Amino acid sequence: MRILVTNDDGIHAPGLEVAAEIARVLSDDVWVVAPELDQSGVSHSLSLNDPLRMREVGERRYAIKGTPTDCVIMGVRYIMNSTPPDLVLSGVNRGSNVGEDVTYSGTIAGAMEGTILGIPSLALSQAYSADTRMRPYWKTALRYSPDLIRKVLDAGIPRDVLVNINFPDCLPDEVNGIVVTSQGKRAQEWIRIEPRHDGRGIPYFWIAFTRGEQATASHGTDLAGIADKRITVTPLRLDMTDEPFMTRLAQVLD
Repeated sequence: MRILVTNDDGIHAPGLEVAAEIARVLSDDVWVVAPELDQSGVSHSLSLNDPLRMREVGERRYAIKGTPTDCVIMGVRYIMNSTPPDLVLSGVNRGSNVGEDVTYSGTIAGAMEGTILGIPSLALSQAYSADTRMRPYWKTALRYSPDLIRKVLDAGIPRDVLVNINFPDCLPDEVNGIVVTSQGKRAQEWIRIEPRHDGRGIPYFWIAFTRGEQATASHGTDLAGIADKRITVTPLRLDMTDEPFMTRLAQVLD
């Protein structure tokens, strides 16, 4: 099995090394194509107005000056063009990708692009807290990923579906199991603007986040699973059509 590994935290991110190690448990044919710089939060963006610069940083290891989506396209359509990958692993992200995160996440986007290109794809993310922010429990993702990925692949990922896997903020032995979940939804107040002033007194702004609402998340969601120290497995569809509302609109507009 030929595996393409990418991420959104960048070519030097510790989580990328974890993902590559996970991939090497599954196969000896592993390729890494990742962004030159941190691309967190870029979602499924393409670099249409700038050229893609490629740098070979090791054997079967490339840095791309672009987004995670760019990296997967470069990997599949150029670097590995003669023999495309059988699997795309995106991550392991430093921080969970649950709830609304999936719409912003470059990690999810890497797996999404692999899915668009017809390749089974999984996004892997390791949750952290204020105490573990700089040193997430990478061993948790490392221990559980290979067997979990094998089981998902054996089940068969449907066309146009990607699998989003999140590992809880705890040591491997503290994990309370694996749960298949739906995508959760946070309270509206989770995102805010933090105003500041620079050295000359000119205002500037940071987008900031408020965490902690996972404890009250709806049962059966990725947010609730992570809060309960469970590994969450969430299948996500490329087709975002809301069919019930589509039917209502057809009745109103036809």
